[in-house]
Amino acid sequence: MKVNILESKAALGKAAADQGVEILTKILEKKGSANIILATGASQFEMLGELVQAELDWSKVTVFHLDEYIGIPESHPASFRKYLRERFVNQVSPAAFYAINGETDPLKECSLLNGIIEAHPVDVAFVGIGENGHLAFNDPPADFETDDPYIVVDLDEDCRRQQMGEGWFPTLEVVPEQAISMSIRQIMKSKTIICSVPDARKAQAVKNTLEEIVSPLVPASILNTHGDAHLYLDKASASLLNPA
Repeated sequence: MKVNILESKAALGKAAADQGVEILTKILEKKGSANIILATGASQFEMLGELVQAELDWSKVTVFHLDEYIGIPESHPASFRKYLRERFVNQVSPAAFYAINGETDPLKECSLLNGIIEAHPVDVAFVGIGENGHLAFNDPPADFETDDPYIVVDLDEDCRRQQMGEGWFPTLEVVPEQAISMSIRQIMKSKTIICSVPDARKAQAVKNTLEEIVSPLVPASILNTHGDAHLYLDKASASLLNPA
């Protein structure tokens, strides 16, 4: 995995978005369409802000949603499909946006989405890493074995505390305990992975990802085995890394 350390969150967001746009531009020139995955959360604000300003024909790009809570409506402030519609979809009008509906039968929703994404090989996945090292909502110990593209997962307390800490929920008690998440293996099928991870609160997770052995106990460590993964850090999130 190629590691890029930038001076600030703003610089990180621009560099990550610029690389994604460069790759997508070439793909659109070559085959006329592209498929991407978009993550959500506070760590993606800067990257998405740059992405929507890019000169790219988004009408040829299909967007897949990475994860969503089970049991909350799209009107809820923490809804990730709400997040993506407001910060990306409504601004660029992509070819299609396959949002995860967390209000319906989760197993049926997974089955529906699995059939769709299997027909759309992913060109670029824009992802992040959680404070507990999770990739999407695959909390430790993550399932590295399932081939199902979307799965139902349990959210651990560290993950739920992060969601509260970012201001999406007023108390821990109201943070959902389950979600629908893209699986580890499905994320790893992406041709290119661009991972944006700013802030000091992610520093330990970044250190574990890069310096520990690849393990379900550090889900994001699997990115080290991908052939074209790029990690974007700022000075704060890179602060605990051992000198090269």
